[in-house]
Amino acid sequence: MQDVAAERARTIRADLGRDLRIARLEADLSLREIASATGISAPQESRIERGVMRTVTIEQVARMAAAVGLDLSARLHPAGDPIRDAAHAALVERLRARLHPSLTLLTEVPLPIPGDRRAWDAVIRGTAWQIPAEAETRPRDMQALDRRLALKLRDGGFESVLLVLLDSAANRRLVRSGAIPPRFSLDGRSALARLAEGREPGESAVVLL
Repeated sequence: MQDVAAERARTIRADLGRDLRIARLEADLSLREIASATGISAPQESRIERGVMRTVTIEQVARMAAAVGLDLSARLHPAGDPIRDAAHAALVERLRARLHPSLTLLTEVPLPIPGDRRAWDAVIRGTAWQIPAEAETRPRDMQALDRRLALKLRDGGFESVLLVLLDSAANRRLVRSGAIPPRFSLDGRSALARLAEGREPGESAVVLL
C-alpha cells in the first residue's frame, strides 16, 4: 500500500510540474519572473517543474499556478479499503474461534476485479457455500458503511455478509437503536449458532463479539 502511495505521489508531482512548465512557457515567462512573483527561488521552481522536489508543498504549487494563470484544485476519492489495526485483526480471530472445525476462514480476501484494491476482512467457507465478513470496532456512520458493503457485495459476487462488531456498550446501544440497515435481517446470535454447527447463515447479520 505504501509503495502504491509513493508511486502515486511521484506521478502527481510530475503531472503538476509538467502543467506548470507548459503554462509558464505559453505565457512567455521565465523562472526568474515567476520567482519574483512567488518568492520561490528559481532553482526550486525548476525542480518543481521537473517533478523531482519531493518536499514541494501545496502552497508552493498554488502560488506558482496563480503566477501562470492556473488554479490548483485537489480532491480525494475512494480507492480501496482503509488499513486495519490490531483490534480489527483480534475481532476476526474471535470470529474464527466461533466456527465449526469443518469451516475455513480466510483473511484479507481481494475482490475478483483486476486492479481493485478492496478486500474482505475475512471469508468463511463451507463445503458448498461461502460468506464474507467485515470487522468494525466502532462504526461511525452506518449508512455510509452499508453503502460500502453493498458495493462490495455487488462487485464481489456475494448476496449476504456478516458485519462483525466489537461487543462494547456503544455498539450494543447501536444495535438496539434500530440504526442497523434492513439488509441485516438475521439475528446475530442465530448466525453464530449456525456457524458453530458448520451451517451457512443464509442471510446478512450483525454479530457482536
